[in-house]
Amino acid sequence: MGEDNKYLTVSAINRYLKDQFDKNEHLRCVFLKGEISNFKAHSSGHLYFSLKDDTSRINAVMFNKSASTLMFKPADGANVLVTGRISIYESTGNYQIYVDEMIEHGLGSLHIAFEKLKEKLSKEGLFDPKHKKSLPKYPSKIGIITAPTGAAIKDILSTIKRRYPICETLLFPSLVQGEYAAPDIVRNIKRAALHNLDLIILGRGGGSIEDLWAFNEEIVARAIFESEIPIISAVGHEVDFTISDFVADFRAPTPTGAAEMAVPNLVEIEKHINQLKIRLAESIHKKINFQRLYLDSVKNSYVIKSPMILFDNKKQKLDLLANNLTEIIKKYVSDKSNKLGLLKASYVIKTPKVLYEHKRVYLNNLIEKLELVNPLMILKRGYSVTYHNNKVLFSTKKIKKGDYIDIKLSEGSITAVVDLVKEN
Repeated sequence: MGEDNKYLTVSAINRYLKDQFDKNEHLRCVFLKGEISNFKAHSSGHLYFSLKDDTSRINAVMFNKSASTLMFKPADGANVLVTGRISIYESTGNYQIYVDEMIEHGLGSLHIAFEKLKEKLSKEGLFDPKHKKSLPKYPSKIGIITAPTGAAIKDILSTIKRRYPICETLLFPSLVQGEYAAPDIVRNIKRAALHNLDLIILGRGGGSIEDLWAFNEEIVARAIFESEIPIISAVGHEVDFTISDFVADFRAPTPTGAAEMAVPNLVEIEKHINQLKIRLAESIHKKINFQRLYLDSVKNSYVIKSPMILFDNKKQKLDLLANNLTEIIKKYVSDKSNKLGLLKASYVIKTPKVLYEHKRVYLNNLIEKLELVNPLMILKRGYSVTYHNNKVLFSTKKIKKGDYIDIKLSEGSITAVVDLVKEN
């Protein structure tokens, strides 16, 4: 028992080291700068995160009293300046900084890279809604690209099995973290395209911005965009956003949410089918009742009970039409007969010679009128027409001595030479 006294308990050594940290005046007020990572905001208002630089990191906590004074919203990737004290958390033996004040000091390198790539791909149209493919309503085969172990694959498979067990799932095991993760994700997206899938779920569980970085790589974004199969991005938790979320056809807040989005609920489908059955049965019943009433009305109609009545009406109508037709024919024949009688009674038919004499007298009158204006008849009365150069001569002003003139008589013509010209 005596030798046991020289061994300290873990609690004792952690308490001793904490006391040493707290007594050290250099650790009571420390000024640090770094990039926020693994940020978590507790429901109590306390903030838990890490501060890191290129080679090291330190855990940090900021209690709600100090956190309430912040002038910005902390997030992974933000560069900050903090003031606080360094001490040990006895329960774990880990040392950490208890932050009293924190101000923003620009964005971390990963966050800057994220925003630059986001802006670039957005300008190229990779986020444009017009490129988004719709999800199949009832998928028969779903591909899942994620780590083969972990909560994400378990959540996805259990959700699909519970909601829509008739759907086939095919796992494409992939790295989801580290420098080789992005190429492996791209390879699996291309592999999935060869398996006749209806859609793909791509994702992983939550983590820091570093843990999720593979889903912010440009090669992954372009592979998602080029996929002909609809892709649901389910990376991290609801507050985590990656480039994959913006490029994918749909973004789910969690892997479980992706599974719920991918498949319908079989229970709800069965309820819907049952409702349709009920509505169909009611519709058929109404249709049958309507047709039965219609059939009864037909059976009770006078046409069915007394069909000869219908023929009597038709015969009567036929007789009426026949009478009308007879009257029309009689009237037509009578009109034509009257017209023929008038023609027979006309003087033209009875004395056609009178009409001939009348026309002959009329023709002779016209001939006499034409002869009066005939120039040849004027020449027969002793007149003549004189031509010079084949033109009728009206005046002596147009000729001179020695000119040849032609004189047209009633019978024949004379060519003469002008010997004397007299003007009136």
